[in-house]
Amino acid sequence: MSTATATRAPLLVYFSSVSGNTARFVEKLGLRAARIPLHSTDEPLEIDEPFVLVTPTYGGGQGRGEEKGAVPRQVIRFLNDERNRRLIRGVISAGNTNFGEHFCLAGEIISRKCDVPHLYRLELFGTPEDVDRVSEGLERWWKLQ
Repeated sequence: MSTATATRAPLLVYFSSVSGNTARFVEKLGLRAARIPLHSTDEPLEIDEPFVLVTPTYGGGQGRGEEKGAVPRQVIRFLNDERNRRLIRGVISAGNTNFGEHFCLAGEIISRKCDVPHLYRLELFGTPEDVDRVSEGLERWWKLQ
């Protein structure tokens, strides 16, 4: 990776459903961001630089096998494009602590399948402390990339 890329602020690629929880969190971070389209009829997102993915977890896989349904299908479609998948450098996941052991499972799945670190887990749209921790942590971590 070039020095110019390493010192530039990270690009966040995120998916947010109509609830907007993930979008609200990403907006609070104030970093460059691109949103994965909500509808399959929308133009697909193609990324041409390294990024950190921010994704919600759906249903926590409860009652449907450990992984089935935890990663939003829009995120799966985005990562199934090799051009996008090769540029992912880390994942941040949101979830609901009511999911118990499946809290933020989408991040674990993506981390394992894409061989990238699961950088942070947050509840729903995050607290002010989450915003501070992610902002500071991303800045430090990205410089090391």
